[in-house]
Amino acid sequence: MFEKGTRGNTLHGILLIALFSFAAFYIAEIPFVKQLSFSPLIVGIILGMLYANSLRNKLPETWVPGIKFCTKQVLRAGIVLYGFRLTLTQVWAVGLPAVVIDTIIVAGTIFLGIWFGRILKMDRDTSLMTATGSAICGAAAVLGAEPVVKCENHKTAIAVSTVVIFGTISMFLYPILYRTGMLSGLDNMGVAIYTGSTLHEVAHVAGAGNAMDPTDALGIAGTATITKMIRVMMLAPVLIIMSFALAGRSSRKSEGQAGGGKSKITIPWFAFGFIGIICLNSLLQYLFGVDSVKEIPLNGAIEYIDTFMLTMAMTALGTDTSIDKFKKAGAKPFVLALLLYIWLVVGGYYLTKYLVPLLG
Repeated sequence: MFEKGTRGNTLHGILLIALFSFAAFYIAEIPFVKQLSFSPLIVGIILGMLYANSLRNKLPETWVPGIKFCTKQVLRAGIVLYGFRLTLTQVWAVGLPAVVIDTIIVAGTIFLGIWFGRILKMDRDTSLMTATGSAICGAAAVLGAEPVVKCENHKTAIAVSTVVIFGTISMFLYPILYRTGMLSGLDNMGVAIYTGSTLHEVAHVAGAGNAMDPTDALGIAGTATITKMIRVMMLAPVLIIMSFALAGRSSRKSEGQAGGGKSKITIPWFAFGFIGIICLNSLLQYLFGVDSVKEIPLNGAIEYIDTFMLTMAMTALGTDTSIDKFKKAGAKPFVLALLLYIWLVVGGYYLTKYLVPLLG
């Protein structure tokens, strides 16, 4: 990819994606876009898709390796650096109820996604990616699963789009449910755990939490965000389990084919890097004696770089997603996402209502 003869063209592809990513950061700061809680990642994939359906045909083929580099190596590095946003002390801050509810939500959403996908006769990769995004942390989870599932780029983009649609709906719906008393069966801790364990993106959780309790950062908003971060930590073990499960399925498939060899297990080493960074960040928090990860020296700069890298990956994935591919996928991915959304909103409410008091 970076051989002497092709290095320049590869860099052209990377620079193109970087320019789109800078534009995504600028657009994400526009007040209207900010109110929607659209992160640069979401804006980036939208820009990439607009490009894919307009000027992509004029892109020199020699630039494509640079774009592929952004969807692979830059993506994995971004997932590893994502660990700098998390610490193990966050788990202790909300205790056992949040951990248990998060675990049930993550496992239940993925299993239901696979099951619903079979009922809908959907493509396995699309259903798994959609379920993973709904279960853990939205777009970042979809990006993390992409190297393990090894699906086509447009399937990743479809999964991300379902997360954006239903996550944004929830961000406005939850505060309405809270203000109208429809969540009266939960105390403030319950509302926070419910919000953090069922909304898709971290930005969605922050937006909904602040809308429900803008004056108390350590109340609903703070607890909901920490609950969400515990879900994010579950990304690494889920990817490791997923890699072994998919390898077993591929192995069984190859045994039925003439001359089928052994299937290699795709070990997501970046997931171990992600865990390692969380442990390192926890150690740094202890050594510097600070209460928040944002108070750790250089943490803000690293988080900004990480967000930019993930935005590059999202933008690059978007450039390979045409409207024709969405049409080919049909409505099934969105039906699946809707079913999972009902499970998160309704199932998550009753899980929180009856389990949190028992665990508290």
